[in-house]
Amino acid sequence: MKFVINVLSPSTAPATRRALVFAQAVLAAGHDIVRVFFYQDGVLTASNTQVVAQDQPDIAQQWQAFIVEHQLDAVVCIAAALRRGVLDQAEAQRYQKDAVNLAAGYELSGLGQLHDGVQQADRVISFGGA
Repeated sequence: MKFVINVLSPSTAPATRRALVFAQAVLAAGHDIVRVFFYQDGVLTASNTQVVAQDQPDIAQQWQAFIVEHQLDAVVCIAAALRRGVLDQAEAQRYQKDAVNLAAGYELSGLGQLHDGVQQADRVISFGGA
């Protein structure tokens, strides 16, 4: 079975941890993840500037490691990312910002990538949101 996982909450939210556990279970069961799409506040998971308290799990770092390890297509909604200050090199230059904070393994792109993933997948599972 092929899945698209849609993450709508920041890495500090329980839903984002549940999304990671679900994604790990999907791969462990031999299924495929077509795309992980980070949208709304979920885009904050892709920021490499977060600092987590020492007594808390670093879910953003765990997501990044999981994405890199499994070479997943991890897309961050560009419109939501820009509104929340998550920038790659191209967008930082475009808007004349000094900082680049999109973590390795993630790609900024539009909602069309979510639509494309939905067309390829058997199931779309969303976690979080308001």
